[in-house]
Amino acid sequence: MTEARIIDGKALGQRIKKEAAQHVNALNAQGVCVTLDTVMVGDAEASGIYARSQRKRCQDVGIEYRLHTLGDDATEDDIRAVIRRLNDDPGVTGILLNLPLPPGIDTPAVQYSIDPYKDVEGVNPANIGLLFYDNPIIAPCTAVAVMEILKEAGVKPRGLDAVVVGQGAIAGKPVSLFLLREMATVIGCHIATRDLYEHTRNADLLVVAVGKPGLIRGEHVKPGAIVIDVGINTFVDPDGNKRIVGDVEFDEVKQVASVVTPVPGGVGPVTVAVLLRSAAEAAQKQLSRPRRLDG
Repeated sequence: MTEARIIDGKALGQRIKKEAAQHVNALNAQGVCVTLDTVMVGDAEASGIYARSQRKRCQDVGIEYRLHTLGDDATEDDIRAVIRRLNDDPGVTGILLNLPLPPGIDTPAVQYSIDPYKDVEGVNPANIGLLFYDNPIIAPCTAVAVMEILKEAGVKPRGLDAVVVGQGAIAGKPVSLFLLREMATVIGCHIATRDLYEHTRNADLLVVAVGKPGLIRGEHVKPGAIVIDVGINTFVDPDGNKRIVGDVEFDEVKQVASVVTPVPGGVGPVTVAVLLRSAAEAAQKQLSRPRRLDG
């Protein structure tokens, strides 16, 4: 059997970014300024590095980037107050809350306070809930990225036996719902699954989003399967060298699968591009009146 087709997430991400830029330009022509207001709490140095990267990505597609920082001593009420101000500001079209938040903060509760029409990551419960009905305002970016990769690979989920390992709210569960919508037969695996590899070995389509390096090896994959690796982990070798790896043992799995995504360079850059496109879509949807959730 030949090696798997390796999906170039960077190239796909560039094409999606081009779509985002075209959408932003069209909105600018209507007098709409697309923004991304990012809230960061804690380590100022780390925040600064991350913010510079975010600003560059936004600039690439014409989105105005604004950073709002709070110190390590910020309370949940402090963070909510910033988000409430951004929700109420008509000049703000997109809000992103960077994680992690300091210990003791109820992260989901803070995320849920973001206006679902400005929630560019699709993490507000209104967006997660509407996904259940196939009609989110803004869908979770990582899950959308997985579906974009399947489209790029020419994979139609209908009729496939799909296994999604990891059932987190941002990736695993939304991916499972997307695949159900596309008429795949979906099994969701998680920490309580008794025989994980019995499921993965029978999957036509395997999506792994756990955060455990090397969880899936070659012998755990059905020959010819499509394997999407959502995991991003920092691996430290015995010499102290660090590198980014996924949840899949890439060199082994590419010998078995028909399609596989690398880490880095797979789902990650597509997710970033989808977020930028979602920022443009959020601005567009805020022009609609009445809004679906009003009243």
